[in-house]
Amino acid sequence: MIRKWLRLDELAFDREIVAITIASTLLLMVDYYFPLTPVNVADGLGLYLLIPLAMIVFAFRRPVREYGFTLGDWKAGLAITGAAILIMAPLLWLIGRGDPAMQRYYAWQATKILPLLTALDLLGWEFFFRGFILFGYEKKFGVHALWLQAVPFALAHITKPAVETLSTIFGGFAFGWVAWRTRSFLYPFLIHWFVATFTIIVAAGLLG
Repeated sequence: MIRKWLRLDELAFDREIVAITIASTLLLMVDYYFPLTPVNVADGLGLYLLIPLAMIVFAFRRPVREYGFTLGDWKAGLAITGAAILIMAPLLWLIGRGDPAMQRYYAWQATKILPLLTALDLLGWEFFFRGFILFGYEKKFGVHALWLQAVPFALAHITKPAVETLSTIFGGFAFGWVAWRTRSFLYPFLIHWFVATFTIIVAAGLLG
């Protein structure tokens, strides 16, 4: 498929890269400054899942599987997900129990429907970074898209505890690599869902 370009004087811009960059930046800002509904989860699904999907289908006219909306290499995906959970669980336990800032930030979020809430919250979030931005940028920048998508992901964590925020440039790259390796955002979503849910449970002291 021939990519279309925007020209400004002597500059030629890839229209999809421009659209992804502007849209992803504005969507993050809208989410921060202008809550659209009383339910954060609903805002996240709309801003980070539905709008990017609509852009892919109606503006870019591309199949959503090109942006990681597919099962991809499910055998590798499940193996990587299982290994990541085994490796990260003890680290999350130490951080969640040992850092008062993590406890203050996360403990109050523990509810009976916690797994459902974190899943709904992260579904759009992961597609946004590890689908829409990652695979959109990959078409132009190749493997460098792994680092490019990690930057806004890290900056979006600035209001969270320092120990978490400082790790997100590397965590964002790792999540991106899982998506790139499997060609699907599903497996970083599953890993992130475990990380978020387990962190809250540990911070709340629900496991003793």
